[in-house]
Amino acid sequence: MNRKIIKSTPFGSVGVIWIGLNDNPKIVRILLSKPGLSAEDQMSELYPKSQAFSCVEIEDIATAIKGLLEGDEVEFSLDVADLSLCTEFQQLVLRAEHRIPRGSISTYQLIAEYLGKRNGARAVGNALANNPFPLIVPCHRAIRSDRHLGGYQGGLEMKRALLEKEGIPFDDAGRVACAQFHYERIM
Repeated sequence: MNRKIIKSTPFGSVGVIWIGLNDNPKIVRILLSKPGLSAEDQMSELYPKSQAFSCVEIEDIATAIKGLLEGDEVEFSLDVADLSLCTEFQQLVLRAEHRIPRGSISTYQLIAEYLGKRNGARAVGNALANNPFPLIVPCHRAIRSDRHLGGYQGGLEMKRALLEKEGIPFDDAGRVACAQFHYERIM
């Protein structure tokens, strides 16, 4: 049975869907509110039979997610996420994205090349667009090669705000202004 917990954040509500018992709970999905669609509405649509319930481990993660959205420096273990519903390729992408440290960014193309998929930028973008664990897997740290943000489940305003909280600068045209990308080849 799916269980849920909802936290209010500066970016609207965040919903955590999880399974398991207190000895080994796993997060199945994190839902971010986005313009015009709250996390609660998404939960009702996608998980209509989920029940409100929490445990210490999930409550700690939900509180850390709220803290991250408020600007706290938080790192999450990927062990809390149930990756079994993701394809093998998506798991590779999520693991690569999870390794990008706070205050760093990469591009969809560089991640694809890191994974040995030279022409796989679109596939990486699609895998991240369907990231069931935003914030735990910090997909806001992947941008387009032209330094524009690309997409984000919580909306571009949230993506930019998260990057700015991590110290990522932007130019006057709204592009990321950085000198180095994670996974960039050094010649």
